[in-house]
Amino acid sequence: MSSLAMEVETSGQSRNRQLVEWVEQVARLCNPDRVHWCDGSEQEYQAMIRLMLLGGVAVPLDSERRPNSVLVRSNPADVARVEDRTFICSEKREDAGPTNNWEEPEKMKNTLRQLYSGCMAGRSMYVIPYSMGPIGSPIAKIGVEISDSPYVVANMHIMARVGQRVLEVLGEEGEFVRGLHSLGAPLGANQQDSSWPCNAEHKYICHFPETREIWSYGSGYGGNALLGKKCHALRIASVQARDEGWMAEHMLILKMTNPAGEVKYFTGAFPSACGKTNLAMLIPTIAGWKVETVGDDIAWMKFGSDGRLYAINPEYGFFGVAPGTSTKSNLNAMLAVTRNSIFTNCAVTPEGDVWWEGMTNDKPPELIDWLRRPWTPQSNRKAAHPNARFTTPASQCPVIAPEWQDPAGVPIDAILFGGRRGGIVPLVIEAFNWTHGTFLGATASSETTAASAGKVGQLRRDPMAMLPFCGYHMADYFAHWLKIGARTDAKLPRVYYVNWFRQDENGKYLWPGYGENSRVLEWIFDRCDGRVHAKDTPIGRLPDPDDLDLQGLNLPTSDLLKLLSVDKTGWLGEIPSIRLHFQKFGDRLPQELARQVDDLERRLRAT
Repeated sequence: MSSLAMEVETSGQSRNRQLVEWVEQVARLCNPDRVHWCDGSEQEYQAMIRLMLLGGVAVPLDSERRPNSVLVRSNPADVARVEDRTFICSEKREDAGPTNNWEEPEKMKNTLRQLYSGCMAGRSMYVIPYSMGPIGSPIAKIGVEISDSPYVVANMHIMARVGQRVLEVLGEEGEFVRGLHSLGAPLGANQQDSSWPCNAEHKYICHFPETREIWSYGSGYGGNALLGKKCHALRIASVQARDEGWMAEHMLILKMTNPAGEVKYFTGAFPSACGKTNLAMLIPTIAGWKVETVGDDIAWMKFGSDGRLYAINPEYGFFGVAPGTSTKSNLNAMLAVTRNSIFTNCAVTPEGDVWWEGMTNDKPPELIDWLRRPWTPQSNRKAAHPNARFTTPASQCPVIAPEWQDPAGVPIDAILFGGRRGGIVPLVIEAFNWTHGTFLGATASSETTAASAGKVGQLRRDPMAMLPFCGYHMADYFAHWLKIGARTDAKLPRVYYVNWFRQDENGKYLWPGYGENSRVLEWIFDRCDGRVHAKDTPIGRLPDPDDLDLQGLNLPTSDLLKLLSVDKTGWLGEIPSIRLHFQKFGDRLPQELARQVDDLERRLRAT
């Protein structure tokens, strides 16, 4: 046995034989200079920050303006999730489905083994035990990520519960998701390291659902490298959830309290650029109401003994998109990132603070942009990358709910879907029942914005906002939703579809959005108890204008009527688009959803 393997075996960090043997195997394959088992301590976090500072990966921010925070700037070839290099390597191709890239598992592993061979030479190999969800929670799951990146270790410290306590809960026989990550940039003797090591030529983010493994190579950025996030918490967890009878969803979780002190919990799934994080941290404009954050991105839900779905936020921090975040759009997020944060690909001010587009009304007179170049408002380029990020502890959010770490989770009263639609879709729709709600989620759509790839205004279907994140055939995912709803003992949440982005014929938004969205949440809150009216329409149940609390909101009656109207012609025009969307799933599409399209068309033509 090599001295490296001996070091791993006798480290005393884990009593789990499967884990120790796997770490030894990876060490032999990747050939690092040393192996470090992460303990999750503050000293370890600061050591990772120092390594990044010394290596030129990070620069310190002004300690008075942004205490204990750094700015990291990545390689321009490594700035976002790489969906075209993301694979679901299920044993059968058909199980990956039409929305995922597939490769035969052993073929992909052989390709990656060649790339992993010696890939950590000259580097440290970090073993990162983590818990997605409160440690020991019956809804939580344990994973272990092996990485050669201090950036990954530091971010995982913020984004998950990391360290020795996780290993104690794992015990000798516990199961865990195996995540192997390498930058793919071995160092030769006396070779100087890059300021952002990665492998521009070879990038793979591969998931093996049956064996609960994630193999990532070549990228050091975001969800490609922080394997607890999208890779584990959605792609692998969605398969675990299907197999074990629970739900792993790309959803926020919020707590809402009315003036009488009554509490309800909502989850919400929204595609990008639809205000998901803003809604999770909403500041209501209606007197006496309060919204608190349980989670901003992912919800894991399991049935409790009372038949209700209980949700945890499996994450420990926020990995948010910085551009567009401001005190107007999300004051609570801005307050959360005032300290103890890692900023990636933002601009920096002469005073040593970060800046990004949309952060302030006025642009600073001078900056250093994310590519380390001088920048002024006259520069014909963005100062921050459009996918610039902040990583910050969730505990720093001023409106984090006290029960956000409750291992039992919080009981969900309503599930919200949404998208960015300029026309057709009303402000809010209540589903007739769970099956109809599944249909609304399965047909969720958004119009692309100028910041998105493709033509502006082009319609993109993003079922349950899970299109890039479902770890198996999406038609089977729909079937799993229907199976959840078929439980005879279930007390299911109500399902809603919201659209804050309805426009008039001149492109003006009809609804003010932001904090005013609390008025729609108030209606949903009261609908859960049947305390407020809704009318049946061909597309679902809608409020009448008098059903919404609009006190203090100067909203023209004509705008309100448009927001709450059913555009029969427009909806009939949606039917072919929905049928085409469903066709891609072939004969695996649940017949209940095919019938929903027929029923929608029948109801529309009958009015």
